[in-house]
Amino acid sequence: MKDTITLVHKFVEYIPDVLEDATLYISIPFATVVHKCCCGCGSEVITPLSPTDWKLIYDGVSISLTPSIGNWNFPCRSHYWIINNRVEWARKWSQEEINTGRGYDAWMKERYFDSPKDWINQNSKAHFSSSNDGKSKKRLWNKVKNWLF
Repeated sequence: MKDTITLVHKFVEYIPDVLEDATLYISIPFATVVHKCCCGCGSEVITPLSPTDWKLIYDGVSISLTPSIGNWNFPCRSHYWIINNRVEWARKWSQEEINTGRGYDAWMKERYFDSPKDWINQNSKAHFSSSNDGKSKKRLWNKVKNWLF
């Protein structure tokens, strides 16, 4: 298990060219949070704030971001939560779980932008998976739903 990391946060208008380690840069005008990957690889992590991307929670003292941050396109493939300025490490995801999560994200964006007034209230039976097997799609989708909700 990785060490606990405590982050500091800075509200900025523009993201600086050089990022400090263990620092969250929050640009409200651009609805974006940027930080260096918490695994130490140095990659720049950009988390756009929107109803279909990440949500920022600021309690006057600390920052939380939801959902988790999965750096699937980085060599490190790190996965973590930022809760009250602390990094909570999450387990690594398989490629199938990553594909399912990406499918779910795409579906949520489509639902939101196609029907912004009632997208949350509608219950869908859609399944997302890289597999062609219907049963494994349902099993994986149920795992993702249980993990996310």
